Amino acid sequence: MAVRAPYRSLRGLSALAALVALGAVGCSDVSEAVDSAKDGAKKAARQRSVFSLDVGDCYNPNSGKVEGEAYLVEVVPCGEAHQGEVVGEFAVEGGPKYPGDEKIAGIADERCAAEAQKYAPDTWALPAGVGLSHYTPTRESWATGDRAVSCTYTVEKGTFTGSLNTAKSFEPDQLTFLKGSNAVYEALWAHQPVTDDVEAALKDYKAQAKAVASALGTHVEDLEGVDGTEVGKLRATLTEAAGQWEQAANAPDADTFYLAYDQAFTLIDPDKTVPARKELGLATTVPAEDAEVWAS
Repeated sequence: MAVRAPYRSLRGLSALAALVALGAVGCSDVSEAVDSAKDGAKKAARQRSVFSLDVGDCYNPNSGKVEGEAYLVEVVPCGEAHQGEVVGEFAVEGGPKYPGDEKIAGIADERCAAEAQKYAPDTWALPAGVGLSHYTPTRESWATGDRAVSCTYTVEKGTFTGSLNTAKSFEPDQLTFLKGSNAVYEALWAHQPVTDDVEAALKDYKAQAKAVASALGTHVEDLEGVDGTEVGKLRATLTEAAGQWEQAANAPDADTFYLAYDQAFTLIDPDKTVPARKELGLATTVPAEDAEVWAS
């Protein structure tokens, strides 16, 4: 998680460092020093407080790392290689008392997922390695009135080029499919119990099953209005899946839960959505992390 921290300007220091470097070189190296100074000045001019980031801004963390406290970032044109892009923003409600890091992070995780999907609806089309992150208030900045959360897509290693803002490029049927599909997997992972001991946490696993069944029910209903042979086949599969998740949610014991859950989980394997996605003109490569989960 990227964390907001109070703004502290480094512009003067950057400019001074560039001037000192120029004065320290010999004549034969002046050309290289000038180029280096130009690059330094360009980077300094692009520095912006994390408090002033806007939706659509592409940037590079000054530390080179996407996690940790941040004061400034380098905002760059999206056509240049970068590590992050702001995809949404909102304000956290609250009084003068800081809610705590865990509470703030929980709110950001939930709200940023929704904001990101408005900005880039098809998560399968994201560049490899891109994941959701956020800048949030710290205890210190909260005391000064900071309530803003900036939602970002970032890469921990490497960079990506171009804007991820694709919201206006989709047709209504595509958006209907993506909204429902995204909601199903959000329900699955947002309610994932912290332990893999199903017997000990059966109540939590049943709550997860109930959430997934509900999301599937809405998705299946919405797909009624989407034409396509493969979409129709997927709708039938998801209808069956909803029934299995419902059985898991109402299981009287762990053994019954296991039987329903195993089938339910298999029926929402992302690979089963590929033919419908192809029919709708959407990305068809299952993200590596999802493929790994269902392969295991």
